[in-house]
Amino acid sequence: MHMKQLLTTALLLAANAAFAQATPVGLWRNIDDKTGEAKAEIRVVDNGGVLSGRVEKRLVKDAKPDAVCDECKDDRKGKPMQGLEIIRGVRKAEGKDVWEGGKILDPENGREYTLRLTPTDGGAKLDVRGSFGPFGRTQTWVRVQ
Repeated sequence: MHMKQLLTTALLLAANAAFAQATPVGLWRNIDDKTGEAKAEIRVVDNGGVLSGRVEKRLVKDAKPDAVCDECKDDRKGKPMQGLEIIRGVRKAEGKDVWEGGKILDPENGREYTLRLTPTDGGAKLDVRGSFGPFGRTQTWVRVQ
């Protein structure tokens, strides 16, 4: 191959790799939108087109290793924070690079919010929008390489 062909091939492969990553599936570091601190690493998986996400690693400085979700109101009540499923039932919106229709749990207060996930920055970041009626907030999570 000539150098130009090699470079073109390398650029196409890089573009395809970036495109393939423009999905919420993967490992994310969630950043608190109020403090700017990393709180946890969340693993989002695809089960037949339905996404779910679990706390893989807690990063909060004072995190107790044996902490449980005291505030949870459903089957997650009393379950360990480590491994806790906080995202359930999210699906890709037709014709858009947005995943929605599911819920996200805030284990600190036990509340669930309607969820919308939007990959940004070529899949390097994820806008995580939790809302309750007309009110909501968005956090930007960062992909863990």
